Amino acid sequence: MNTSLILLSLSIALLVGLLLTRLAKLLSLPAVTAYLVTGILIGPFCLGALNIKGLGFTSLEEVNGYGILCDLALGFIAFSIGNEFRLSQLKKIGKQATIIGIFQAVFTTALVDVALIIVHLCNPEVLPLPAAIILGAVASATAPAATLMVVKQYKAKGKLTDILLPVVALDDAVGLVLFAISFGVAKTISVGKIDVLSVVLEPLLEVVLSLGLGALVGLLFTLTEKVFHSRSKRLAISVTYIMFTVAISNLSFTLGGIHIAFSPLLTCMMLGTIFCNICDFSEELMERADRWTTPLYVLFFVLSGAALDLSLFSQIAVVIVGLVFIIVRSFGKYTGAGLSAKLSGCDSSIVKYLGITLLPQAGVAIGMASKALVLGEVGVMVQSITLFAVLVYELVGPYLTKIALIKAGDINLENRTSARNVAKKSA
Repeated sequence: MNTSLILLSLSIALLVGLLLTRLAKLLSLPAVTAYLVTGILIGPFCLGALNIKGLGFTSLEEVNGYGILCDLALGFIAFSIGNEFRLSQLKKIGKQATIIGIFQAVFTTALVDVALIIVHLCNPEVLPLPAAIILGAVASATAPAATLMVVKQYKAKGKLTDILLPVVALDDAVGLVLFAISFGVAKTISVGKIDVLSVVLEPLLEVVLSLGLGALVGLLFTLTEKVFHSRSKRLAISVTYIMFTVAISNLSFTLGGIHIAFSPLLTCMMLGTIFCNICDFSEELMERADRWTTPLYVLFFVLSGAALDLSLFSQIAVVIVGLVFIIVRSFGKYTGAGLSAKLSGCDSSIVKYLGITLLPQAGVAIGMASKALVLGEVGVMVQSITLFAVLVYELVGPYLTKIALIKAGDINLENRTSARNVAKKSA
């Protein structure tokens, strides 16, 4: 596809996505939902099916071709979440967030594993045992992107919001370890060979090395920022370092038989954490970066919607197992978050509503599922069920997150004002 058609496709994606937010507002839906629906409408299964180049996305391969935009958007999102790990804030909620982040992820994995193993025992042909074990770990992952966008759109503030973003960040770190262990067990069942490196060492190395890389780049980032004084140049340096971090964290190699890889999400989160804690003007730069990245976020969610494979609905086995997965995972997230929040002495609003905000799933879960493809048919089953769940969660999750934040008192819709009205008053 030539440059003109690429720009035309992206501009249409932006325009339609932004226009649909007006309809979403009338229906009291978050903007994220409008962007995802936009992706479906102009994606390969709707407008794209007309095969008119430049007017929608004509195939899933074309959507995947814009992966660099999605990688960059996730880098900025993870960087923003790192801003929630300020030491002053962690002194208040650090212990509680850690307990909740670990407990609810492990609890959900265990619950989904049990439910899907029962499905396997009832009908082994519908769901192989290795697939059931891997899906349990996939269930632990939560999508930080949709959650963060809802928080920013409605300017959510309060006890639930304060603990939500750190929990989501920890959730992904725990999820990576759980997946690696589960994948190692599933591979052993499939192949019949125990690989201690893939089960224990490699996942721990991925987490530790990602955090270490993020911390190192964060220190370099802070030192470089001090060289510049204008706001525009500081913003440019911020964008540069986030792009640099996304690039190097996508590298992987083998050393002495051990596969070395990084998690872009964890690396960029640590980059943001280090920067916000040692740079005295970090809050200003974070705010300016948020304004710059809005179009990038819109494209990210539109492309995410376009990448959802609607043909999965035609596969009865995927739908049945997918529904079991969605129901049990939702119960696990809600119950696990509620129990751990209560045990750690959190406010009643957190106990009631935190679990609901942890339902969205997207990039991390899809990434886990894609790694399972090396197991052949087992991997295909894992990916199909994961994509089915993502389709449901991404459309419903942001709305439920909004409702939970309203119920907790973190979103006050009555005091929200239009930027247009503010401009008129100041004129």
